[in-house]
Amino acid sequence: MKAISIKNLNKTYKEGHVALKNVDLEVAEGDFFALLGPNGAGKTTIIGILTSLVNKNSGNVKIFGVDIDEDFDLAKTYLGVVPQEFNFNIFETPYDILITQAGYYGIPRNIARERAEFYLKKLGLWDKKDVKSMTLSGGMKRRLMIARALIHEPKILILDEPTAGVDIELRREMWEFVKEINSKKKVTIILTTHYLEEAEELCKYVAIINQGEIIESSPIKDLLKKADVQTFVLDVEEDLNEAPKIRAGKINLVDKNTLEVVIPKSSSLSNVFRELGDKIHVVSMRNKRNRLEELFIDLIRGKNGKK
Repeated sequence: MKAISIKNLNKTYKEGHVALKNVDLEVAEGDFFALLGPNGAGKTTIIGILTSLVNKNSGNVKIFGVDIDEDFDLAKTYLGVVPQEFNFNIFETPYDILITQAGYYGIPRNIARERAEFYLKKLGLWDKKDVKSMTLSGGMKRRLMIARALIHEPKILILDEPTAGVDIELRREMWEFVKEINSKKKVTIILTTHYLEEAEELCKYVAIINQGEIIESSPIKDLLKKADVQTFVLDVEEDLNEAPKIRAGKINLVDKNTLEVVIPKSSSLSNVFRELGDKIHVVSMRNKRNRLEELFIDLIRGKNGKK
């Protein structure tokens, strides 16, 4: 059984904007799945249809085999959603927000209290359980949203841009927790993010949507195999007037102290250093873009007819 099965899904809004065009999408149970695309591509519309916030025009959507048109009340119990915008009562405490959410799902109060304590502690919010939520930092509010989405212990967790505006340390802590519930509790994760390095590191499967159509859907390791080149930025000690020529790849001069090196993915960067020899001393090095970002941009440009 698939966690989510979408067939021939279409959505056109009243003003005539075609948001989805015959979308087919499957998410396997227990997967860590990335749904990627530029702004306005259709990601939010898919999530809206899954959560009943948006009505589809046609198509079939099943959540763990339950057709949302036939029994959405059952289907929604499988879903936990962390939206982009904060949508809780800022005058309530984190503890009360979780207890109230549990009540919507008919969870007995004693169990709700146990779960609220568990998730608030796991997400580093227990010492803030009795303060008004308006006083929480942005990162804490994000974690509270995750705790609320998990209080009824859903089989699927949808994370819509969950780390937007969250600092690096908090992002890392959040992902450690999310990876834990994916691996230990077998919760299926669906992630949308603009931080493509997160998707590359975390996800097993990726679908890329653009202009309402799925343009790529594959295991992420298979997609990354399509990356023909990788780009590195080298900060150098010397003041350069032109880029040196090498056989191992192509070098562009960004500024007098910065080189951009493009090499085949099958090639080793050590070949570049060997050819640079003692003439150019590299102070530091970094990836310009990760491999998934390179592919993402190429696919989107291809879809849009750009070179």
